[in-house]
Amino acid sequence: MSSTKVRAALRTSARVGVELLLIFVLLAVTLWLLGRMWSVVWPLVVGLLLTTLTWPLTRFLRRHGWKPALAASAVTVLFLLVAAGVVALIAVPVASQSGELTDGVVEGIQKLREWAAGPPLNIGDAQINKAFDSAVARAQEGIGSMVGVVVTGVSTVVNGLVTAVLALFLMFFFLKDGPRFLPWLARQLPGRLATDVPTVAARSWDTLGAFVRSQAAVGLLDAVLIGLGLWILKVPLVLPLAVLTFVSAFVPIIGALFAGFVAVLIALVSNGLTDALIVLAIIVVVQQLEGNVFQPMIQSRGLGLHAAVVLLAVTLGGSLAGIVGSLLAVPIAALIAVVWNYVREQLGEPPQEPGTDESDMSTAVAS
Repeated sequence: MSSTKVRAALRTSARVGVELLLIFVLLAVTLWLLGRMWSVVWPLVVGLLLTTLTWPLTRFLRRHGWKPALAASAVTVLFLLVAAGVVALIAVPVASQSGELTDGVVEGIQKLREWAAGPPLNIGDAQINKAFDSAVARAQEGIGSMVGVVVTGVSTVVNGLVTAVLALFLMFFFLKDGPRFLPWLARQLPGRLATDVPTVAARSWDTLGAFVRSQAAVGLLDAVLIGLGLWILKVPLVLPLAVLTFVSAFVPIIGALFAGFVAVLIALVSNGLTDALIVLAIIVVVQQLEGNVFQPMIQSRGLGLHAAVVLLAVTLGGSLAGIVGSLLAVPIAALIAVVWNYVREQLGEPPQEPGTDESDMSTAVAS
C-alpha cells in the first residue's frame, strides 16, 4: 500500500467527518431553537398550511377586482363558517348516537367474552373476571395521575385555541400581503442570496401548496366514498368517520390505516362481524383506488418522493414529535427535496451544446 495515498485518504475522511459533524451540530442547534420557539413556530406553520389551502380562492377574487384586504377578509370569514359547519357535523351526530354506540360497545364486549369462552381459547369467566379486576385495580392506582392528565388536557385545549386564533390572524395577513413578501425579501438580502433565497422560497411555496391541495382533494374523495359505504351499511357516526378520513389523508399511509381501523372497529361493535368485513373491503378498495388512480391523477407525482421515503418520513416524524410530527413529516421532506434539487442545479456542471466535445473545445482554443 502507498503510504502517501493512505495519508491522503485518512485526511479526506477526517475532513469529511468533521464537516458532517458540524452539519449535525448545526441541525441539532436549529431543532433546539425551533423547540424553544415552538409557541410561535407552530401557529406560523398552521397559518402557512391554511394559506396554501385558501390562496386559490383569494387569488381568484383579487384577479376579479377585489382589494387585497377585502378578498382576504371574505376568504377568512368563509373559512371560519366552513370550519364551524364541520365541527357541528361532528358534534351533533356524536351527541345523538353516543347512547347507541355505548350499548354497542357493551354488546360487543359480551360477544368477545362468549367467543373467548369457546374453542379454541376456552377461557373461563373466572379468568376473564380476574383480568378485569386487575385492570380496575391498576386504574384505581393511577387515579392520582388522572388529575394531572385532566389538567394537562385543559391546558392543551387552551393552547390549541390560542394557536388557532394566531393561525387565523396569520392566515389573513398572508392572504392580504403574501405577494409582497418575495420582493421585500430580495431587497433585504445581499449579493447572490437575493436571488437564491427568493427562488427557493417560491419553489417551496409551490410544492407546499401542491401537497396541501392534492391531499385535500384525495381526502375528500376518500371521505365521500367511504362515508357512502358506511351510510349504505347503516353504520353509526358516518359523518364523524368521514371527517376523520378526510383529516387523516394529510398523514400519508399511516393516517389511512388509522381511519380505516376506527371505521372497522365501530362497524364491528355496532353492526357485527359481517358488516365490519364489508367495511374493511370497502376501505381496501378505496385505498387501492387512491394509491393507483386518485393520487397519481391529482398530485401528478408533484412532490417527487418515493413511497418508501414518505413512509420513513412519517414514521420518523411521529417518533420525534407525535401527531404533529406525522402531519409535518411529508411537507418537510418535500421542502428538503426542493432545497436539495436547487443546490444540485447550482453545483452541477453546465450542459454542453449538442455536438460539442472536448476535442472541439481544444481545437477552438488553439485556433
